[in-house]
Amino acid sequence: MERDVRTVQLVHPDWDHHSRLPSWCTARCRDTDQATAALITDLKRRGLLDDTLVVWGGEFGRSPVGQGTWGSPEAGRDHHPKAFTTRMAGGGVKPGITHGATDDFGFNAVQDPVHVRDLHATILHLMGIDHARFSVRTQGLDQKLTGVKAANVINSII
Repeated sequence: MERDVRTVQLVHPDWDHHSRLPSWCTARCRDTDQATAALITDLKRRGLLDDTLVVWGGEFGRSPVGQGTWGSPEAGRDHHPKAFTTRMAGGGVKPGITHGATDDFGFNAVQDPVHVRDLHATILHLMGIDHARFSVRTQGLDQKLTGVKAANVINSII
């Protein structure tokens, strides 16, 4: 970030909790929450947050219902394609806002739903890349990172 580094990706490989959710999720949050807060605080304190986009997300949403015997130490949650949460800070994102909402059960997106390709288009836009023109050559084909269907930048969060 300070020395012309365009992107940094940090990955925690242990978030796919189909079982032992109470203990594993608590431990994973303990691993990452303070470090994430420290990163954002440090970037802001040093004036780097305006130019640095921080994205915290997963590969999919999680089911709002239990998997296994709920209340037992073995309980977990399955994958859920109808709603997901991503946190973003800095890099041109409006601070302190929430975009979208689910129903009371957290099952369906009911307000301002975002497709993952729109999230990707927005991230690319914030990085100064036109998602409609940017492609990567893969197996002899030029592939757009937002796919073949129309993608839209989420202007209300910028």
